Amino acid sequence: MAGSHNDINVLQRSPVFDRLAHGLSPDVDFEINGHHYNKGYYLTDGICPPWATLVKTIQRPNSAQEARFAKVQEAARKDVERAFGILQARWAIARHPARAWSVQTLLEVMTACVIMHNMIVEVERDDSLFDNEWEGQGELVTPQGGPASFQDILHVHHKIRDQAVHNQLQADLVEHMWAHVGNNAANNNNEENPKENNA
Repeated sequence: MAGSHNDINVLQRSPVFDRLAHGLSPDVDFEINGHHYNKGYYLTDGICPPWATLVKTIQRPNSAQEARFAKVQEAARKDVERAFGILQARWAIARHPARAWSVQTLLEVMTACVIMHNMIVEVERDDSLFDNEWEGQGELVTPQGGPASFQDILHVHHKIRDQAVHNQLQADLVEHMWAHVGNNAANNNNEENPKENNA
């Protein structure tokens, strides 16, 4: 039925975390505020569930730190949405419904659109602004490990939906962003608006 698939229904039916559950995703390993994380995450809006692999905006911030995080998170999420809008504007194949296509075909089509878009951007941009040296960019990342057992898949799905990890990751990101960006942003605003400082 048209319109019956809201964000939650789409997420519940989505294969987006299948590669992670089957052990086929690239390894992710990072530490924030002394806490270790081994899964990547997606930026989402407030309607999504509190999963360990989803970082939501803070709808009602209670502090300057949370307000800054919400602003930056929402701006980054909008950048991603704009990127898809650019792809849809440039490539008609990305604009039209694709329900009849397999997941593999969708992956290949979107990958081709992104590659062609990047090639066009590279040709059109001012090379003096960018360093085109690809050496030193690091090794290609390939998934490690063999096929996952059913128990392993269930265990990873349980970890993906871990609300405690979601809450801790979000709190760590709020603190990390404030420590590295928040204070600088406040100082930059003060420099840009000297009249407000003298008032």
